[in-house]
Amino acid sequence: MTESDLSRLADLAVSVGANVQPGQIVGVSAELDHRDFVHALAASAYDHGAKFVDVSYIDPLVKRARIEFAPDDSLEYVPPWYGQRVLALGEQRAAVITIRGTTVPGALDGLDPKRAGRDQLPRVKETNVVVNERTVNWTIVAYPTLPWARLCYPDLDDEAALARLWEEVKHVSRLDEPDPLQAWEARLDELERASEALTEAHLDAVHFEGEGTDLTIGLLPTSIWRMARWSTVDGIRHLPNVPTEEVFTSPDPMRVDGHVRSTKPLVLSDGTLVRGLHVRFEQGRAVEITADEGAEVLRGRTQIDEGAARLGEVALVDRESRIGQLGTVFYETLLDENAASHIAFGSGFSFAVETDEDRARVNESAVHIDFMIGGDDVDVTGLTREGERVPVLRGGVWQLTTVNAA
Repeated sequence: MTESDLSRLADLAVSVGANVQPGQIVGVSAELDHRDFVHALAASAYDHGAKFVDVSYIDPLVKRARIEFAPDDSLEYVPPWYGQRVLALGEQRAAVITIRGTTVPGALDGLDPKRAGRDQLPRVKETNVVVNERTVNWTIVAYPTLPWARLCYPDLDDEAALARLWEEVKHVSRLDEPDPLQAWEARLDELERASEALTEAHLDAVHFEGEGTDLTIGLLPTSIWRMARWSTVDGIRHLPNVPTEEVFTSPDPMRVDGHVRSTKPLVLSDGTLVRGLHVRFEQGRAVEITADEGAEVLRGRTQIDEGAARLGEVALVDRESRIGQLGTVFYETLLDENAASHIAFGSGFSFAVETDEDRARVNESAVHIDFMIGGDDVDVTGLTREGERVPVLRGGVWQLTTVNAA
């Protein structure tokens, strides 16, 4: 990593991701060992005219101490000012940047998984409010760390592993392009064509089929497919994830049936690793969750509230994803979910449906947990209200003709 790499990644997050405006407050969420990148983000944000940069640090080992030693009846407690800060950023029409890149892999290893599943921090339920009300221009950005590099490339020495992670993050973030903004606009044009074609198909459901997977996800009558060209209620465009490769919608949380196999490991926001995940759904609810590792923690998360065991998102990713093309398992959902089609337990997006009636049916929950279920060997088929089967993805390639019409 060079100082130039750090500053260019920070500038991408500030100018393309969050699109920080002059006079805005900028909220930053980071782990302690993200400090160097936080400093670069602050410099870039102030250079773009930010009024104030407010940083909230998380220490994974403090969370470990809580789960290990805190009174059992206190594990769901969230200090009210955590949520108040998020809502206040929305009221102030702030920009928000969240940094991803593990600093303490396995921070919760060896702890009681049921206790670990009850503590959702650093996520707070108020995040769902500002996302759906579109009051902040926000982004999540991947920052390479040495512990993360060791996890991704265990056969390399530290220097080589960190260098490779930086090169791959730069590639998937399009920082290796002469004009990263132009490169992003071209990719977003492709994703927008895909989202428009899916919406125009007026699908009633999508069907995933592959080894270990036979899952049908019903859609709401006015579900519309979205991609990463987002804007706030005030018209500020922003890119929620850097990088992003998906098109998505909010499904009908009552109409999910079948079984599904996760095609990549899932890493929860607290670093818990879930491998070999299998989930069975009946009438929208996950009724069976098994995994080779981490199942108890995930089961705990899906019992947080009524909506946690239902789906709030279904997202499709084609094989043109730069992340998928690398073939690297990043053990970081921000990247891995943009390598393959995925679904999410928990909260949905009210802006992904068109009527108030359907908005009232979008799943609500304090959690939002994405896990990857797609790949070249998983077929995705659309089902129309008339019972027609419409090929959507085959071998990771879009089958809707209007997607490929440049």
